[in-house]
Amino acid sequence: MKKQLLFLSIYLSFLILQTASQKHACDKGSPKTSNFPFCNTSLSYEARAKDLVSRLTLEEKAQQLVNPSAGISRLGVPAYEWWSEALHGVSNVGPGTRFDSRVPGATSFPAVILSAASFNATLWYKMGKVVSTEARAMYNVDLAGLTFWSPNVNVFRDPRWGRGQETPGEDPLVVSRYAVKYVRGLQEVDDEAGVKADRLKVSSCCKHYTAYDVDNWKGIDRFHFDAKVTKQDLEDTYQPPFKSCVEEGHVSSVMCSYNRVNGIPTCADPDLLKGVIRGQWGLDGYIVSDCDSVEVYYDSIHYTATPEDAVALALKAGLNMNCGDFLKKYTANAVNLKKVDVSIVDQALVYNYIVLMRLGFFDNPKSLPFANLGPSDVCTNDNQQLALDAAKQGIVLLENNGVLPLSNTKIKKLAVIGPNANATTIMISNYAGIPCRYTSPLQGLQKYISSVSYAPGCRNVKCGDQSLFAAAVKAAASADAVVVVVGLDQSIEAEGLDRENLTLPGFQEKLLKDVAGATKGTVILVIMAAGPIDISFTKSVSNIGGILWVGYPGQAGGDAIAQVIFGDYNPGGRSPFTWYPESYVDQVPMTDMNMRANSSRNFPGRTYRFYNGNSLYEFGHGLSYSTFSTYIASAPSSIIIQNTSFSEPHNILSSNSSTQLESLSDGQAIDISTISCLDLTFLLVIGVKNNGPFDGSHVVLVFWEPATSEQVSGAPIKQLVGFERVHVLMGMTEFVTVKIDICQELSNVDSDGKRKLVIGQHTILVGSSSENQVRHHIDIKLSGSMKGEGFMNE
Repeated sequence: MKKQLLFLSIYLSFLILQTASQKHACDKGSPKTSNFPFCNTSLSYEARAKDLVSRLTLEEKAQQLVNPSAGISRLGVPAYEWWSEALHGVSNVGPGTRFDSRVPGATSFPAVILSAASFNATLWYKMGKVVSTEARAMYNVDLAGLTFWSPNVNVFRDPRWGRGQETPGEDPLVVSRYAVKYVRGLQEVDDEAGVKADRLKVSSCCKHYTAYDVDNWKGIDRFHFDAKVTKQDLEDTYQPPFKSCVEEGHVSSVMCSYNRVNGIPTCADPDLLKGVIRGQWGLDGYIVSDCDSVEVYYDSIHYTATPEDAVALALKAGLNMNCGDFLKKYTANAVNLKKVDVSIVDQALVYNYIVLMRLGFFDNPKSLPFANLGPSDVCTNDNQQLALDAAKQGIVLLENNGVLPLSNTKIKKLAVIGPNANATTIMISNYAGIPCRYTSPLQGLQKYISSVSYAPGCRNVKCGDQSLFAAAVKAAASADAVVVVVGLDQSIEAEGLDRENLTLPGFQEKLLKDVAGATKGTVILVIMAAGPIDISFTKSVSNIGGILWVGYPGQAGGDAIAQVIFGDYNPGGRSPFTWYPESYVDQVPMTDMNMRANSSRNFPGRTYRFYNGNSLYEFGHGLSYSTFSTYIASAPSSIIIQNTSFSEPHNILSSNSSTQLESLSDGQAIDISTISCLDLTFLLVIGVKNNGPFDGSHVVLVFWEPATSEQVSGAPIKQLVGFERVHVLMGMTEFVTVKIDICQELSNVDSDGKRKLVIGQHTILVGSSSENQVRHHIDIKLSGSMKGEGFMNE
């Protein structure tokens, strides 16, 4: 009998696995509903979607514009929950995803801000692939949806922003590259048939569009905030990541934000939605609102007189999907009141259904290329190893006086102290799911030293009193080395919560000083936080031998931290943001969206591109246990551009050319719309030598200093135009090639938001300001007459 029950249990488990995902349209088992034209896979997605929409009543249409969509049982179309999240792993934050005994957790990668610090685009793509594989595996057992509203591609403009942890940092190029790689990792299918059919593995969504980075600062919240943004800043800071998402990443969704931009709610702005996302960039997908944002601009800021006006405005602007239920409540009435035409509703639904069809929601799940995925494909050893690798690659060595790496043979007693020293859930940041497992910093360090004493020092990161200091000081006094893990958590920086200062909370600074004063050994400071913290006080604490920034390092954070501290991994991460002094927040209101410095109002500018003040650590700073040297092996010395008003070939790159040039003086600015920008690129070949004493990875950062021009004001001080991460063995040299797009990377944006290429001498800088930078000058000239093919001479 027991054997029979066991067999029955196994059979039922198998049956559940096979049938749990059967909620799909066009089920062949229902001939009454599977023979509609929208089930005919020989037709185009658009034709099928239009056929389906044509069969819906107005009330049914309204019910499909929201999450969850109700489905249409009479047509065999099941309900669908659109909202799932996968910011840095499959998350159960959205109602579309859950965990149970079959899949109790999923691989939890570091917060995006730390993964971005790796400056490794290949890693970002691999992460996306792992997350989408685990998502499909969970979908196959009815634990997840197929539409994931990730990633966050807002630029980390202000260090106080609570959601900076979700972003790839302050640089538009890094954010753009991350967005493209992660989106493609999520969405792309590997098989040829899937590519040909324009299939999606899962659907990704780039958010929050646009100029969104104030959550709640001194009582000013995202629901009421009106971001006043110049055309110049919009073009070269806020929009590039979204443009890259759509044009290069081919993302299948964009989410509009809560805030207004220059007086208009983003979800009600036809210029931003219809005009730019779909018109200029060519989105192949749907536009979704942030949750309840249509209701917010009606109810919170009273932007429209009636709910129907709010709905009509959003639909006519180009919104297709409402996170929330506002469109379900008021769309039909808005149509009946002739505030919006039903054809606009139909088009919105067509965009939505095409995405579901590309995902296979209208196909037999067994026929899909991912049908064989299941619980065994979640939390695999390889996936978890990648999460550990991501954490290690992102960790930034801020300071080292030669103490690091520590020796696990010389150190007999180790003290591990601090409010984040035994962190678990703190490490997985926000928008996280349930991880496969945790390794806290304490647990990771205990793998290296057998005698470890632990004292938190503070009850939590707010560290409101000193009652636990005595135990921490006692532990430090008898230790050969002390690792102090300080920082922040979601009670300090989070969605809906911005910081008001850049200091360590509560008595954390005093804890560190007291511990350092008590020990005879060295102190290693570990900062677990997303945003920068003013730690300038550490300069006066002489026995702090090394400082690490570890972001929120994910499920394997403890192992990553320990392996770096004890030298089993040579750190190579670079800071993805500027570390400002505390005085910055007194000088700069968070609500001031301007990027450029303005001396007339004592405004120092934002991010490394425009900030003219002092910083603790600059963007791109990061040390290694090795010494690397770089040199430029190959680069053009001049670039001759062909104006499109001439019929000859469009560009020539040369060190010695007899081409006749137009009489344009240095400093003149040419609108790139008059230049043939297609394939207008050049290559930089850079040699990287590892001088030892460890093997390690080096991040090659390539910056650009623009040519001077009186015709274009507000040029950046410098700007990242390329980067590559390369592993180099001790004593060896490796070469990396960086491709530079001239029109995009070497153009300035004027006050009208137009990109201009300046004639004259431009400078390429290899390396951050904390390295020995290599400089190379390139003269850009405009050709008036040119014959023959383009060429390059060294």
